[in-house]
Amino acid sequence: TGRLKPVTHTRSDRETITASIRIDDQGVSRIREQPFDRIRATLATAATSLSADIPPYDPVALLNRTQSRSAALTPDPVSTDIYGTNVEGEITVRNTPLPLDVPPPRVISDISAAQFVLFYEEGSFTPDEINAMSYADNDSRVIELDNTDLSGPVIGEAENVSVIPKTTSSADQVLGRTERILTFHEVTPLDEALAKNGFTPSMISAVLEAMRNVYPSPTLPAESHLRILFGPNRTGDTLIPYRTSIYVGDTHAATVALTDSGRYVLGLAPSSIEFPEDDTEEVNVNNLPTIYRSIWETGRKYDLDDKTIDRIVALYAYDVNLNNRVSPGDTFEILQTEPDAEGKRQLLYVALTLGNTKREFFRFKASDGEVDFFDPRGQTGKRFLIRRPLRGGGRITSPFGYRTHPIYRTRSLHPAVDLAAARGTPIYASGDGVVVRAQWVGGYGRFVEIRHANGYSTRYGHMNRFAPGLRAGQRVQQGQIIGYVGSTGNSTGPHLHFEVRVNGNPVNPLSVRLPRSKSLSARDQTAFIQTVNQIHELMQRDASPVQVAATN
Repeated sequence: TGRLKPVTHTRSDRETITASIRIDDQGVSRIREQPFDRIRATLATAATSLSADIPPYDPVALLNRTQSRSAALTPDPVSTDIYGTNVEGEITVRNTPLPLDVPPPRVISDISAAQFVLFYEEGSFTPDEINAMSYADNDSRVIELDNTDLSGPVIGEAENVSVIPKTTSSADQVLGRTERILTFHEVTPLDEALAKNGFTPSMISAVLEAMRNVYPSPTLPAESHLRILFGPNRTGDTLIPYRTSIYVGDTHAATVALTDSGRYVLGLAPSSIEFPEDDTEEVNVNNLPTIYRSIWETGRKYDLDDKTIDRIVALYAYDVNLNNRVSPGDTFEILQTEPDAEGKRQLLYVALTLGNTKREFFRFKASDGEVDFFDPRGQTGKRFLIRRPLRGGGRITSPFGYRTHPIYRTRSLHPAVDLAAARGTPIYASGDGVVVRAQWVGGYGRFVEIRHANGYSTRYGHMNRFAPGLRAGQRVQQGQIIGYVGSTGNSTGPHLHFEVRVNGNPVNPLSVRLPRSKSLSARDQTAFIQTVNQIHELMQRDASPVQVAATN
């Protein structure tokens, strides 16, 4: 039978939050109100014209574009040191020495402790009250007590299980139709609403002109709805609006539809529906974009500039296979400053939730003056080695593991991953290191081996040619071109044979745990943990009144 299209609820919140922040102004501590821009949204499940012109996914090009240096992240980060009480205006903080003859009072007195023991022995506390209490051990860690019943069976969770949609024929791979239903809780310019949902300027102009006589208003009133039916574009890989309907309240106001000749004209109202409280979108699995494209689509919907989106993508390029398709319900969160006089914002925090895994990065200035993004453990997002070191990442034609050799027909361990690409595609050094060999090696054809730190080495086989001047003993940097894809040696077609070895033993390049390229020093950890807690508090804080805005 045909596949049922599930409907997913889409979250789309853009809010302004305000907090009292402590700043250091030339040695003087001041407290003032600081607004922040917070976005929490569901990742786009369909690609529209918003992401039609994005750069092709190339992790090495990303590395080169977004190399994390202090110069690229100036000015200094905005303070997130939250002061407990909201203030009006600005307060200057001055420290006064505490007289030694005025000791602070004890938090717990001997009398209150004795009363607790007495009430406990008399049974004045209920079991729930006792179990809700906490105590601190010698490490000042808080330990919660509860009544968890551990007598039942322990149920494990299956690991390494992937669930993917069933595909029965190549016809299932074409883009399909999907409907998006949006609710606007405040007055919104109609052209702005259309632009944020994948309408090009020419489409917006045509739609407004077509409905001018039946819906002349340039805005959507509060509690109005947009119902947009998307379908495949004949000339590209994006979805375009086939039908757009406006509802004022639950009353149909106008519908514009796309004709076979590519014109937008007035159309009949679609079948009646009961409008949901939240925004929804039908999910057609063939329409699901890659994670990479979904981040771009979502970022542009929220008017993030391309440099900011590029940096966000680069943070995840070494942990996440961004060529995988996004899943319905995956989410995206960022915290940034309000725009300055030049309209620029500073990105302070980004979180990507894929399935049940949430990956966070926090902007932080280390004691050496360098500004970078770190995960909650104080490590950068850049990996020690690139897992697919060629332009575009290549297409996996033979994974790591035992296989039947395509030429000799014998079964043996394939100690590498084969990445197919066009002949002449640039191959990059997977990480910083020293070239051990750059020569012809039997069935590997033109072959390069690079020695990295900590016992790691990488091997590259079947090259068409080496990069000019490449030789043994030469030091190379991550992302530097070392050769070009070919089919030399024992090969059935142009591809890169890529190996990663640890202390001489082959490991799977796509799954081996790799060290980070940079971690915060021990002296920075305390300040970083404080920053993490402050950012989390800002992400959980209620939005500022009046300034809340929903982006549909």
